[in-house]
Amino acid sequence: MTNEFDTLLASRALTLKFVQDFTPEQLNYIPKGFKNNLIWNLGHLVVTQQLLWYDLAGKSMLIPDEMVEKYRKGSQPKAIVDAQEIIKIKELLVSLPEKSIVDYKNGVFDHYNSYTTSFNVSLNTIQDGIKFNNFHEGLHVGTIMALRKLV
Repeated sequence: MTNEFDTLLASRALTLKFVQDFTPEQLNYIPKGFKNNLIWNLGHLVVTQQLLWYDLAGKSMLIPDEMVEKYRKGSQPKAIVDAQEIIKIKELLVSLPEKSIVDYKNGVFDHYNSYTTSFNVSLNTIQDGIKFNNFHEGLHVGTIMALRKLV
């Protein structure tokens, strides 16, 4: 799994680099033709990783339920995300993968509830969830790259 972990960490570092110079207003801006904005995509990455690793493994997620509801699949921004929440999301983008990797190495994910994604991919093990999460991150990095050009 070392390669998958390296991919996740590299993806998160690249994602943060892409948005580091944007103001809160720019991060909250929803361009015409889009349903979400840059900060929603960052929050969505945090939430999805937690759902795919912890929730499907029957473990408590490391984020509050309110965050899950705000950034889960199918949600859309309902309010402006303030500077404090932006800082917190960016911190979680870095800290949660590191904590999750330690948990994986410590055998925390000893059970996994099978789940079929909206891409019709069956996830039956934590390793499946980790690999699919990286695919999902790649999709959103692409979206973030597109949004950056329109902000």
